[in-house]
Amino acid sequence: MILIKLCHAQQGQGKSISVNFQQATIEQFVTELEAKSGFHFFYDPMQFDSLKVTLQMTDKPMEAILGQAFKNTGFSFAITKQQQVFLTKGREIQTGLAVGYFGITAANATAANISVSPANADPDKDKKIPEATTENKLYEIGLKTNTIEAGTATLSGYVKEAKSGESINGASIYVTNTKTGVATDQFGYFTIKLPKGRQVLSVRGIGMRDTRRQIMLYSDGKIIIEMQEQVTSLKEVKISAEKVANVRNVQLGVNRLDIKSIKQVPTVFGEADILRVVLTLPGVQSVGEATTGFNVRGGSADQNLILMNDATIYNPSHFFGFFSSFNPDIVKDIELYKSSIPERFGGRLSSVLDVTNREGNKKKFTGSAGIGLITSRLNVEGPIIKDKTSFSFGGRTTYSDWLLKLLPDAYKHSSASFYDLNLDISHQIDDKNNLYLTSYISRDKFKLNSDTAYSYSNRNINLKWKHNFNNKLFSVITAGIDRYQYDVSSADNPVNAYKLNFDINQSNFKTDFTYYLNRKNTVDFGLSSIYYKLHPGSFQPLGNQSLVAPDVVATQQALESALYLGDKFDVTDNLSISGGVRYSIYNFLGPQTVYNYAPNLPKTSANLLDSTNYSSGKFIKTYSGPEIRLSARYQLGDNLSIKGGYNTLRQYIHLLSNTTAISPTDVWQLSDPNIKPQYGDQVSLGLYHNLKSNTIETSVEVYYKRLRDYLDYKSGANLVLNHHIETDVIGTQGKAYGIEFLIKKATGKANGWISYTYSRTFLRQNDPNAGDLINGGAYYPANFDKPHDFNFIGNYRFSHRFSVSLNLTYSTGRPITLPIAKYEYGGSERVFYSDRNQYRIPDYFRSDFSMNIEGNHKVHQLTHNSFTIGVYNLTGRQNAYSTFFTEQGGAINGYKLSIFAKPIPFINYNIRF
Repeated sequence: MILIKLCHAQQGQGKSISVNFQQATIEQFVTELEAKSGFHFFYDPMQFDSLKVTLQMTDKPMEAILGQAFKNTGFSFAITKQQQVFLTKGREIQTGLAVGYFGITAANATAANISVSPANADPDKDKKIPEATTENKLYEIGLKTNTIEAGTATLSGYVKEAKSGESINGASIYVTNTKTGVATDQFGYFTIKLPKGRQVLSVRGIGMRDTRRQIMLYSDGKIIIEMQEQVTSLKEVKISAEKVANVRNVQLGVNRLDIKSIKQVPTVFGEADILRVVLTLPGVQSVGEATTGFNVRGGSADQNLILMNDATIYNPSHFFGFFSSFNPDIVKDIELYKSSIPERFGGRLSSVLDVTNREGNKKKFTGSAGIGLITSRLNVEGPIIKDKTSFSFGGRTTYSDWLLKLLPDAYKHSSASFYDLNLDISHQIDDKNNLYLTSYISRDKFKLNSDTAYSYSNRNINLKWKHNFNNKLFSVITAGIDRYQYDVSSADNPVNAYKLNFDINQSNFKTDFTYYLNRKNTVDFGLSSIYYKLHPGSFQPLGNQSLVAPDVVATQQALESALYLGDKFDVTDNLSISGGVRYSIYNFLGPQTVYNYAPNLPKTSANLLDSTNYSSGKFIKTYSGPEIRLSARYQLGDNLSIKGGYNTLRQYIHLLSNTTAISPTDVWQLSDPNIKPQYGDQVSLGLYHNLKSNTIETSVEVYYKRLRDYLDYKSGANLVLNHHIETDVIGTQGKAYGIEFLIKKATGKANGWISYTYSRTFLRQNDPNAGDLINGGAYYPANFDKPHDFNFIGNYRFSHRFSVSLNLTYSTGRPITLPIAKYEYGGSERVFYSDRNQYRIPDYFRSDFSMNIEGNHKVHQLTHNSFTIGVYNLTGRQNAYSTFFTEQGGAINGYKLSIFAKPIPFINYNIRF
C-alpha cells in the first residue's frame, strides 16, 4: 500500500472541532481536518477516489467526526495515542496488542473501529448474498454511504422458491417508480439497472404468491428474493394493477405453463401430460388422437425443436403416443415459442418447446409417487450438500399388458412396455459459478399380435456451467450428447429372422452470453455447434439360421454451426424493440457417395448419371445464411400493448414420413447436395390486454408464414432402406396464415383458459423440372391443415381438498385423399383417387372430466395423499383417427378407425412426502 503522510503542527489529543463538508473529496476532507487538529493522516488516495463526504458537526472530537463520516461504508479508521490516523478500505489496522496478550485487558487495549476483509481481497468474495424473505424489511444493497449519491446502479440476483430453494423461471420483477421490468431466466437469474436510493420491487411468478421487496440501493449489488407457493383461496384473488409479463414483454407468440396448471387438465388414463396440454394452446394442433407429434402455425411435426434442459428429444412419446416422454413430477415449467424465437435457438422452422426440469430441493428431502391404471411413477429429490448441491431423480414404468388382453382377439397376444429415468444434479460452486448435470434415458417396446417387435429409445446427457463475470455479464456454457434409436425385429421364423436399426447421434456445444449494457439495452450473443451422425438404416439377419441378405444405408455426417447477436432496446418507457441476427453454417461431411443426376430434369433412377465418392472429413456441400429476428412492443396503457414480429429460420434435418403423425419407424435425413435445407419466414402481429386488475389475460395474434423446400413424398414412395431417397421425395413451397385468440384466468377458485385458432396451411409443387406436378401444380392442403380448433380448460376449486376440471376440444378433420371412382382394368376392379388431400375425415370433438380429491393439509405429517378420478371422452364420441379402404367380395368398402370410441374411466393415487 502507498501511504501519503500529511504533517501539521501537533495539537491536543482530545480537542473538539467543527466541520462543514459538502461532497468533499478525500483530499479536501483530510486537509481541513489536519488544519484544525494536531492529527496526522495516512491513507491510499486510490482507494478513496470514489468517496464524497457531506457532513456538518459542531464541537465534536476526531473519533466522532470520522465515525459519522464513514458510517455505513466500507471504510475504516484507527487512531493511535501519537495522534496518527490510519484510513483503510477493507482492512483493519490494530493499534494495540490484542486483549489477553501478555495480560493486556480491555481497559488498556486500543481496538480498531470495525473488522473487515483485507484490502487486497475482493470485498464481496466471502460476503453472503442477502436473502430477501419478507415484504416489510428494508434491504440495503451495495457499498453503504452516509448519503445517497446520484446516478444508477446494477441490481442482480436470483428469485427462488422459499421452501425448496429452487430457482423460478420467468418470474417478473417490476419497479413502479421507474416503469422498469425484467424477467428471470431458466436459472432464476435477473439483472436490472435502477436509480440509487429506495426502490420497491414487485415480483410475480407463475404458481407463486405475488410479493414485494423494499431495497435501499447504494451501489452495484446482489440479492436473493424468496417467493412462497400460491395457496388458492376460496375467494377471488385480486392482483394489483401493475404491468405484467404478457403485456410488457417484447416477445409475442410465447406461452408459459407451470406444472401445476398442467396437472389440472384431464388426460387419457389420468396421467398428467405436458404435450396434451400444449395442444390446448392457440396455434398448436395434432393430426389425431394418440399422437404426441404436434403442429405449430402450419408447420410439420419435425419443424419443432423439443428441448429438455437443452437436450434434444427426437421422439417425445411413449406407449403408441398415449403418453409424452416428460415425467410430470420432474418438470418445473415449459415455454413454447411460436414466434419471436430467441436468437440462441435455431435449426427448426416452426417452434421451440423448452422444458425445464426441477433442480431438486436444496433444503430437505422430499418426494412423490403415483399409481395409475397402467403406469406408476416415483420421484425423490433433496440436498446432497444443504443449500449448495441438490439432486432430483424420477422414474416411470408401465404394466399395460393386462389392458391389451381385454381387447378383441386380434390383439390378445400383444404386449407393450416403457420406462424412463431422469437424474438432475445442481451444484453451486460459489456466488458466481453453478454447475448443472442433466441425464435422461427412456425405452419403449411393443408388439401387436404378431412376431414383429418394435422398440425405440432416447438417451441424453449434458453439463452446464453458469458463470457470472459481474453484475452485468454472465455466460452459460453447455456440452451434451443426444441419441435416438429405434429397431424392428422378427424372430418367429428363424430363416427369415431380421433386425432393422436406425439411430441419430449428435454432440453439441454452445456458449450463451448475456450482457446488461445499461438500463435500455440487454445484449445476448454466443455460438453453437452440433455434430450429426446418422445411421439411416441397417437391415441385418437375426440369428445364425437367418438367410436374410444384409442391407445397410450409408452413414451420414454433418456439422451445423451458428453465431448470434441480439439486443433488447427500450427506446422509451412505452416502446421496446428486440432485434438480432443468427448466422448458421451447415457442412455435409464425408465419407459419402453422392449421386449425380442430369440437370433440369427430375431426380429419378432414369436420370442418374454417375456418382462421386468423398473421403472422410471432406466438406461435400455447404449451406449458410442469416436468420433475422425482430420484434417490437408498444405500450398503449398499463394493461394494453400491441406487438409485432418478423423472423426467418433455416432447418437442415428432415423427417421423411408418408404418415401424418410421428412414428418410431420414420426416417430422418440430413440435407445434402440433392436435398436442400428448409427455409421459412413469418410475420406476426398481436394485441394483448389484461382485465379485472390483471386477473384475466386476453390476446389475439395474426400471422403469415412462407415455407420453401419442405419435403413431401411422391406417390408410391418407399422411404425405408432407400439408397436414393432423393428420388422419392420432392421439395415443395408452402404458405400458412391464421388468427389466434386466448382468454386466460390464472387465479381464483375458478380458473383456466379458452383458445380458438383459425389457420390454413397449403403446399405447392409446380416445378416440372423437379418431378411430377401434384394436383396440377396448384396449392393443396397439407396433411395437418385443420382450419378450426377450439379448446376450453376449466378448473373449479370447491375447497382446499376438492376440485373439478373439465376439458372440451373441437377441431376440423384433417385432409385425406379418397378413391372417387372404380374402373375395370386387366380383368380386375381398380380405384381412381381424388386430388391430394381434397377431402377430410369427420370433425373431432371430445370432452373430459376429472375430480381431484386431496387429503388433509396438515403441515407436520409424513405424507400427503390425493386421488384423481375422471373420465376421458365423456360422451363416448367415435372420433375418426383415419380412414381406409379394403376389397371384400369384389367390392371396395371404406372404414373409419377410432382410437378411443368409448368413455375411458381412470383413477390415480398420488402421494407426496
